[in-house]
Parts: sequence; structure tokens; C-alpha cells
Amino acid sequence: MNFHKETNLASTSIGEIPKDWKEATLEDMTLSHKQGFYTNESYSEKGVRLVRITDLLNPKISYETMPFLSVDDRTYEQFKVAVGDFLFARSGAIGRHGIVTKDMPCMFASYIIRFRFDESLVSNYFLSQLFQASFIKSQFLSKMHGATNININAENIKSIKIPLPPLDEQENIVTVLGVIDSAIELADRVIAKTERLKKGLMQQLLTHGIGHTEYKNTPIGKIPTDWQVKATEDLFIVETGTTPSTKEETYWKDGTVNWLTPTDLSKLNGKLRIKSSERKITEKALKETNLALMPKGSIILSTRAPVGYVATLEEDATFNQGCKGLIPRSTYGIFTDFYSYYLSSKKEMLQNLSGGSTFLELSKSRLEKFSMPYLPLPEQNKIAEILTTVDKRLELETYERLRLENTKRGFMDLLLTGKIRVKVD
Repeated sequence: MNFHKETNLASTSIGEIPKDWKEATLEDMTLSHKQGFYTNESYSEKGVRLVRITDLLNPKISYETMPFLSVDDRTYEQFKVAVGDFLFARSGAIGRHGIVTKDMPCMFASYIIRFRFDESLVSNYFLSQLFQASFIKSQFLSKMHGATNININAENIKSIKIPLPPLDEQENIVTVLGVIDSAIELADRVIAKTERLKKGLMQQLLTHGIGHTEYKNTPIGKIPTDWQVKATEDLFIVETGTTPSTKEETYWKDGTVNWLTPTDLSKLNGKLRIKSSERKITEKALKETNLALMPKGSIILSTRAPVGYVATLEEDATFNQGCKGLIPRSTYGIFTDFYSYYLSSKKEMLQNLSGGSTFLELSKSRLEKFSMPYLPLPEQNKIAEILTTVDKRLELETYERLRLENTKRGFMDLLLTGKIRVKVD
């Protein structure tokens, strides 16, 4: 592949593009379009496949996940898809799309618009890359409408302006970006494999431990005979949080004390430890509102909207009413990383223990009575060490995927606008 910087540029309404490119609209290359099939019928065990928005994977289509519909021949003929069709989500996940590559009986659902483009002018896969570019996404955003159900119609989609290089150069651009896409797909598979490994290890280690041969039945299931079952309150002091008055400026301005919320925990993306909060309170707020200052090494658990995010504190912190704090009663018999992993593995169970009509909330009393295993400290440490090793591997794999995404984003901005030209040997 040969790359070179383009200097012979022309100004257009979508920015500077090479003088030998065109500024076009999607309407210029649309042969036909049609909105999808609406049905309130239940799915059947056989018939024709129905492509839904969830089956569109930019630009792949997940044929295996599509349900069957039983329809008459006339309806099928109106809404069938053919190889080369471009399916675009018009509502719910605007911008999501798929290119039909398999010749099989399929129809497309009502929240999808089927486009048939003139492939002598534009490559479907070039359009797919364009639809993922920020300068094209901004046009989609400006054309969306609706208050509760945000959507975009075919006419608005066709009015989208795009840079249009010659067809052979479109293919060159697709080739380059496709190489990065393949690397991202590989990274996704690697991450998924590591996540499966972690899940399996958690199921095994957190209930069966390491090297045990004898087990006993308990209220929390089968565990090693030398483990015990204890309530949370036997192992931890459970604290509740609050929000200092936001009307009192001195509680918030230039705050230095961490004040955690479920939102902070949600941003960990699987990481076990948390060091800082997005918002901080002042020492004055800490003193005057009776907030509990949790020491480093304590556990923070989100117990409202949603229930089940868990982290171990790397620094002292307070928290709001959406969380509970767990302070070990003994630093000699409890390794909090182990219990953070254990609580995170019981997210669904904690949610089932929660109540509330507007939103689920896990009460302090129910959390205090929640049963957990108690095992020798060296084994707690070893189990947590194994799971932490896997987490570090996941973190590196996730970082590599992010690096690839950033690389692609940079290439897209240059290649799709012609600032950098590419020729494939």
C-alpha cells in the first residue's frame, strides 16, 4: 500500500476534498428504497428469516440470531432482501446498518429501510465506513426528529452529503480500513475468550476454592469442609451514604474528599479497584453531614439504580445514598479483594433481594444478612491473586482494542476526506 498526502484540495459544503473527487448526496446513487415490514404476529418455528435492528452489525448481519416468520408469498415478495441490499436502522439505533451477503429467504422489519445503491457509483462497504465517520454522523444527528421515538426517514437519509472518490479508490480505502476492522474483530474475540475464562474461574474458585477434595452442603451451596458461612454483618460493618446539600456551596467548591456514586462504579468497566470520584466534597461537608469516611481497602457496593456494582477502595472515600460501604471488622482475617469478587459474582442474587416500586434498592438490613463464605486468609489472597491476574490481562486486551479503534478513527478522518490518498499495489 502506498500513501501520500493530498495538497490539491477543493472547498465544499462538507469540507475540503480532493479536486478529482465529487461532493454527492445519497440520493444521487439510490436506485430504490423501502421501509420494512410491520408485524404483531409471533415468531414461528419455520418460514422466512426476519432481519431486525439487533441483527445489524456494521456492516455484517447476524443471520443465526434472526427469528422465523410465517408469511404469504405476496408479502414476502414486497419485503424480501437480496444480496447487495443495504439495510439501515431508521429508529432506536440510528446509523446501525448491515449489508446482505447471503442468498437466503429473509425479510426486513419495520424499523429498517432497505436501500439499493448504484454499485457502479459507490461501494456498499465504502458507505459503511462513511456511516461510521464522525463528520457523517453529525449530519445524521441534525436530521433526526421525534420527541420520544427518535427516528430518521428515507428522504432525510438520502439528503446526506458525502465525499465520493472514484470507485477504485473507494475500494482501496475499504481495504485499508478493513485490515484495521479485522484486527478489532480479533481483539474482540480475544477479550471474549478471556472474559469466559474469568467467569469460569470465578464460578470454580469462589465456591470450590483451591485444592480441596471434601465438601459440604450449606445455605450458599456446596463449599469446602473447612470453609464457614457467615452473614455480611459478621465480617463487615455496613455503612450508608448520603448527599450533602447541593445548595450549600461550601460543601462542594474545591472539594478534596472522594464522594462515590453508582455512576462512578459503572465506569470501572470490570476493574476491581477505584481510586477517585468524579465529584468531591469538602472537609466541611464531611464533618457537618455525618458522612462515613471509608478507609482504604473497604468495599463500595451500589445498592440502588443499579444494584451490584462493586469496587475496593484504593483511597479513603465517602459515598451517596445509592451505595453501601463495607468496612472489614478484622484486617487479619479478611482480604477485601476476595469479597469484592464474591459480591460481584452474586450481582443477580443481590438484585433479587432488592425491593422497590420505582427502582430496585438493596436495604442495609438485607445486605447485612446476606450470606458469604469465610475461608482462611491465605486462600482468600490466592484466589484474589488469580482473578486479579486475569483482570490485568483483560485490561491490556481492552487497551489494545481501544488503541486499534483510535487508530482507525484517525485513518478514517484522513482517508475518507482524501487528505491522505492510498493506492493498493
